[in-house]
Amino acid sequence: MTTHVTGTSPAPEAATTRPAALVIAVNRLLARIPHSFLAALARFSIAAVFWKSGQTKVDGFAIDILDGTIQLGWPRLTSSAVALFRDEYRVPLLPPEVAAMLAAFAEHVLPVLLLVGLATRFSALGLLAMTAVIQIFVYPQAYPTHGVWAAVLLLLIARGPGALSIDRWIERRYAGTVRAS
Repeated sequence: MTTHVTGTSPAPEAATTRPAALVIAVNRLLARIPHSFLAALARFSIAAVFWKSGQTKVDGFAIDILDGTIQLGWPRLTSSAVALFRDEYRVPLLPPEVAAMLAAFAEHVLPVLLLVGLATRFSALGLLAMTAVIQIFVYPQAYPTHGVWAAVLLLLIARGPGALSIDRWIERRYAGTVRAS
């Protein structure tokens, strides 16, 4: 003899729609994270990576807000930076002295531009080019790290710096005064 009890378990379609509804609700909530927040975090994070690298290449000038180091002076390229480019990095087409100087310059100027949100897309493009050179010629086995850098930089290139930036102020200030040709 078989006994059927009704009303004690949800209908099969109701059981499958509750998790789906929860996933949809969470996705909608997460989609509301403002781009300006993501862009500010991306700008600060990737700027810190390149700034810290640039700081290893110079003497006489050091700024690290997190550990309180401030040494203002005229930066000089370290001999160890030139040796690094000559012995380990071996970037093609450029003498090690030139490559070290260009890298140190870019790793100081472009992160500052990213932090304040000025010429953000161009600065991110420059750092993306550096990342590609590092990936292809210097550390090809470091693709997981370089992939993360590239993703962050591509976000900034594609979507821009967000509302908390000089670029946005310029855009609002001069919107409508520049015509596309």
